[in-house]
Amino acid sequence: MFKKFFVALIALMMFNATICAAAELIIFHTNDMHARVQDTDDGGHSIGLAEMAAAVKKTKLKNPATFWFDAGDTFHGMPMITINRGESLVPLLNEAGLDAMTAGNHDFNYGSAQLEKLAKQLKFPLLDANVVRKKNGKLLFKPYKIFKVDGIKVGVFGLSTPETAFKTNPKNVTEVEFLNPVDVSREMIKKLRPKCDVLIAITHLGVDASSEFTGERLARETDGIDLIVDGHSHTALPEGIRIKDTLIVQANCYEHFLGKATIEVENHKIISKKAELLDAEEIKTIAPVPDKKILALLAEANAKAEKLLDVVVARSDKELSSERLLVRRNESELGNLAADAFRWAAKSDIAIVNGGGLRANLPAGDVRKRNTMAIFPFGNTLRVAEIKGATVREMLEHSVEYYPASFGGFLDVSGLTFSYDPSKPARHRVEKIFVGGQSLDENKTYTIALADFQTAGGDDYTMLKGLKIVGEYGTFDEILADYLNQVGMKGIEVGRITRLKEVPVPDK
Repeated sequence: MFKKFFVALIALMMFNATICAAAELIIFHTNDMHARVQDTDDGGHSIGLAEMAAAVKKTKLKNPATFWFDAGDTFHGMPMITINRGESLVPLLNEAGLDAMTAGNHDFNYGSAQLEKLAKQLKFPLLDANVVRKKNGKLLFKPYKIFKVDGIKVGVFGLSTPETAFKTNPKNVTEVEFLNPVDVSREMIKKLRPKCDVLIAITHLGVDASSEFTGERLARETDGIDLIVDGHSHTALPEGIRIKDTLIVQANCYEHFLGKATIEVENHKIISKKAELLDAEEIKTIAPVPDKKILALLAEANAKAEKLLDVVVARSDKELSSERLLVRRNESELGNLAADAFRWAAKSDIAIVNGGGLRANLPAGDVRKRNTMAIFPFGNTLRVAEIKGATVREMLEHSVEYYPASFGGFLDVSGLTFSYDPSKPARHRVEKIFVGGQSLDENKTYTIALADFQTAGGDDYTMLKGLKIVGEYGTFDEILADYLNQVGMKGIEVGRITRLKEVPVPDK
């Protein structure tokens, strides 16, 4: 009798062990939110944190082996979040139920000390294995975490792009340095692989060919990472990228998608991996009702932001107009001021600002936070890129090709002057171009300060896509306030763009 009982007990234990060793891991992932947390953000294209959280939470109820990882560039971007240096995002992320994240370059926009402060307030770990303090070489954040679920051990480590050294204002990262991601990953693999059934890297590296370290390079030059949850390049990878035994996933940006990777594990071995991107309608199918607690926190964050928006951040000598038909057809003083501020902040040869990005007047006298954010409401950040003189000409031709029609891509400029003849065919209108007082050299490489929107080809500036980015700074509203305080408004009078002939102008 005892022998039969013992045999049955052993069989039951073996059955349970088999059950525990089989699992379907679901990894939801986001990247490059840039503080877009409301479904009204990014012109209504963002899914919304409350909407995504509801879907993830509902899935976790059905399958405890469900995770949510974020690949960075999360704490900086939109006024509601940037106005208090990212702090209002912490309770939102905590309530959403993320399991881990890593730091993107723009998460350092408030300085490394502020990011440390934010990380300590999170209920989940900010993982970063390659960011160390310059003074002693110690890690700034926890490098990894091992999760145990359904008898499966899942190791997760984080990596930030070394480009952070120049893709945030360099003053933000003077106390830290970024180690080689490939070398650090090999160390993480050596440490974690023997202990884990599944190994995941959350990385802010991207897949841009212009970057030295990418998610693809990481997969090629290491062995043992099962899944790379990536960010930085704002790339939509509907089915992921497979390199050797590694699946790389990325979910575009701005909460346009919620990424989902599914990993099947049987007897502690991975038998399948797949990736997909869920849009807003698919999220609603999973969870028709947004998370009510997050909606309440969003209302609270908006209320707090309203109070902070009244803080005086600068002074202005006079009111500058953003009247739509002015800034989208003609050089304007507001556009010149903004372009001067961008060139000053970036220390670049030239700078541009599109008229369609100027959305409110600059008042005379006290300038409040709400004024600068109303002028630049989209959370755009300033980039510095290298550009050939021939591309500068092509860019300026596109700026004036639709005149006299209103065009949101009409550019105000700093550091250069040019003339154009609107009676000539489009793309053949621009004549004399001077940079820093010298004739444009079409073979020379210049530096240009411009919006992240434009480097992505916004307003059909396709010639600006793929420029080599050599610096990234803060948001436009922050830069404008700094410039008004430190430099002022001298030299913003119109005269940089000369229209050689007049043509009939439509009323609209």
